[in-house]
Amino acid sequence: MNQVYLNPIILAIDKNSDVEAIDLAKELKGRIGAIKLGLEYFDTYGPDGIRKLQMLDIPIFLDLKIHDIPQTVKKTIKTLSTLKPAILNVHALGGRKMMEYAMESISENSPKTQLVGVTVLTSLDDKDLQTMGMNISSKDLVVKLAKLTKISGLAGVVCSSKEIKIVREACGVDFKIIVPGIRPEGSDKNDQKRIMTPKEAVNLGADYLVIGRPITDSKNPRGTVIEIINSINA
Repeated sequence: MNQVYLNPIILAIDKNSDVEAIDLAKELKGRIGAIKLGLEYFDTYGPDGIRKLQMLDIPIFLDLKIHDIPQTVKKTIKTLSTLKPAILNVHALGGRKMMEYAMESISENSPKTQLVGVTVLTSLDDKDLQTMGMNISSKDLVVKLAKLTKISGLAGVVCSSKEIKIVREACGVDFKIIVPGIRPEGSDKNDQKRIMTPKEAVNLGADYLVIGRPITDSKNPRGTVIEIINSINA
């Protein structure tokens, strides 16, 4: 992000209505560190939908997991850079050259944007990797991709909470770790397989926690955010 936020919560918004997304953002402004907008939101509302939320002066994590040949990624990031997101991600499986081209583009066009690499989706586990022909554990693959991301010059990675410790050991204290699959005590797992509570993740050294449905589906989103913050500080 453009600065260090005391609040580690990145709210994942995937509302089908931009009005609902804006209303929720207004309600939680000042209680969250940033908002993550993914493919569903971007495909529906495009750049204008991003700009509407940026008008609320809340940092945006544009979660598009860009993954293509290096030149295409470079041009895509140049276009997306006009939005000046606080965070933008590419998929580390695209390789070193792709990530270096991505970093070159973001540095030229939106230098304050932090570019991070997605490692292994939290919906995947070791068995899933095996079915794809990958004879490696998810943890080992995450570490390899994290190291490659750092070598490529990116600011950090997105990884599951289960890999926080080993990524930190491999990449150092200044390497940003963004953790999805965070579920407060008592929440449903939904489609996430590698999950952890907010307090556990922060204690392990996560910089930012991506939390979606436990907040967005709550009847009292503000109260839920307060409970999460209190649980982290307890």
